[in-house]
Amino acid sequence: MKRNVDMKEISDGKLYGLNDMVKADCQDCVGCCDCCKGMGNSIVLDPLDIHRLTVNLEYTFDELLEKHIELNVIDGIILPNLKMAGKEEVCSFLTDQGRCSIHSFRPGICRLFPLGRFYDNGGFQYFLQVHECSRQNCSKIKVKKWIDTPDVKQYEKFIIGWHYFLKDLQEGMNLEQDVTLMKTTGMYILSNFYRKPYGNPKFYAQFEERLEAARVYFGQD
Repeated sequence: MKRNVDMKEISDGKLYGLNDMVKADCQDCVGCCDCCKGMGNSIVLDPLDIHRLTVNLEYTFDELLEKHIELNVIDGIILPNLKMAGKEEVCSFLTDQGRCSIHSFRPGICRLFPLGRFYDNGGFQYFLQVHECSRQNCSKIKVKKWIDTPDVKQYEKFIIGWHYFLKDLQEGMNLEQDVTLMKTTGMYILSNFYRKPYGNPKFYAQFEERLEAARVYFGQD
């Protein structure tokens, strides 16, 4: 999801790599779940997020849609996001005790928070969102440890590929302003990257095959 904001207003003015230390660790703040409420449709899910959820919960994509996720148009593309429920708009995976029931396979945005990604020159770096977390005195932690993702280099390659693929599609949507094209593009994305299961543990290889096919299909090569 693109954000047209001044980095100076939302960050500490620094960019971070995987091995840098950043004041993001709130793990000793027991009972706090502020970042699991009132997030609207901002927790956009990528194909790896859905793969992890379907495998670990033993749900299909459509079964997730029944309770835990929903579809919204994000910058011109139909994409899934975590569903917030009730008057307080609480994440549907949050327990009555305020704990994440899917913490070991939580989505990438949840792993990242309160960090964000700054994309530039075909890659990205991390930045600290200084106004997003209600806790003001987080401890320092290495970025790689905070993200807590296996095969982190492969993961970053996946994030870059997915981001720039969507970016090119979204720019095309904005130029065309064609509702029918938006729908057919959205259906292609949902069918080929989300509904169709990936083999486990070969997600990354299969994603790359699908991404290459999609780039050819949409004329990005």
